[in-house]
Amino acid sequence: MKLTKDNYVELAEKAIQGLTEKKDRKGNPVAIVTTSKIRNLLAMTAEIYNEAVNCQSEKLPDELIGRINYLKIRFVYEAGREASVKSLVTEAHILECLDDIRGSRAQYILFSRYMEALVAYRKFLGGKDD
Repeated sequence: MKLTKDNYVELAEKAIQGLTEKKDRKGNPVAIVTTSKIRNLLAMTAEIYNEAVNCQSEKLPDELIGRINYLKIRFVYEAGREASVKSLVTEAHILECLDDIRGSRAQYILFSRYMEALVAYRKFLGGKDD
């Protein structure tokens, strides 16, 4: 899955819609990620976004690339802690999207907008603030 300016909103909607009726390894229903949890993931993304937007070069500096790599680890950790987050990370292809950034300022900004779209659709489609 490749994020583009033309498809990120549609992909976010499909990802959130795809979260329904997920089951864990034991066959138990997985709770859908709460809007609060997904907003926390967005907040981690926003810290880097603010610096990326102000970056003059299309290639992000090494310091930001390192922070994006750490962001990926944080997503992996949160997914390991909670099945609902893992379901979101998998359904939305978040790790693949992070890999596709490859130091590109424009691609990171697009990823941030994708994360915002995921939050918006989760709330729009009945997200709970637990």
